[in-house]
Amino acid sequence: MSLHHNHNHNHNHDHNHHAPNFNRAFIIGTILNVGFVVIEAGFGFLTNSLALLADAGHNFSDVLGLLLAWGASWLTSRRPTARYTYGFRRSSIFAALINGILLFVALIFITIEAVQRLANPVPISEMTIIIVALIGVVINTITALLFMSGRKGDLNIRGAFLHMAADALISVGVVLAGIAMMVTGWLWFDPVVSLIIVVVIAVGTWNLLQESVNLALDAVPTGINPQAVRTYLRELPGVMAVHDLHIWAMSTTEPVLTVHLVMPEGNPGDEFLSRINEELDHNFGIEHTTIQIESDHLNSSCSQRFCCD
Repeated sequence: MSLHHNHNHNHNHDHNHHAPNFNRAFIIGTILNVGFVVIEAGFGFLTNSLALLADAGHNFSDVLGLLLAWGASWLTSRRPTARYTYGFRRSSIFAALINGILLFVALIFITIEAVQRLANPVPISEMTIIIVALIGVVINTITALLFMSGRKGDLNIRGAFLHMAADALISVGVVLAGIAMMVTGWLWFDPVVSLIIVVVIAVGTWNLLQESVNLALDAVPTGINPQAVRTYLRELPGVMAVHDLHIWAMSTTEPVLTVHLVMPEGNPGDEFLSRINEELDHNFGIEHTTIQIESDHLNSSCSQRFCCD
């Protein structure tokens, strides 16, 4: 008995699911943070403050992250080509992954230096640290606010927001460390604050890195319950079975679904498929769908290599 495959592609491009254009935010954020990195690193060397140097290193990695996210944001807007039929949307996932890796590499070097400084504390200028760190609080808060509106819809934008918000909090910590050293004279506060910075960044970055790896491996995007999607499809009128269901991310903002529906009475028509696409978009946030209708339930068993049913 032959199989009858009807590939129905109904792509509902509702750009409300995408983060708005953040070019202005990237430009302002990059300029502010590059300027602050220069100031912070310069005063860090002048005052021998590891806390300032650690924060400057982290802010520099954030500048690289902003540039990566900005480049990926531009690439995702480019049209598909004959060779890259999905366009360059996936670059946003790679940018988030690279950003997370860069952060953890920076943390390793900061940790090594902090441990060495704990064993050999050096005098620093507490007032300089406080003033520079206060500037960091202002700059990082402004930058974080620029990305605040898109933090829930795009992993790249969320990464930028989280990094800037964490930087603002870390700068507050540096201010407090400077005050504590001024009052007590305890030089070990500086490397201790550096280690606290490492822990805060690592905890805040881990989820971002984990989700980036998952998306790079075509895992089901966070926030989508694959069993709920399967149940919805299985309960559609006329559907006898569901197989070859795959859900992954085309980019950090665009989930994709492909599925085979076994319907013994045949393809019910475009209106039925259009309704499925609209409901998958509305209920699960899945915009891009490819649905294959199969009428021969006896030969529709899952035989493909990547079938997980």
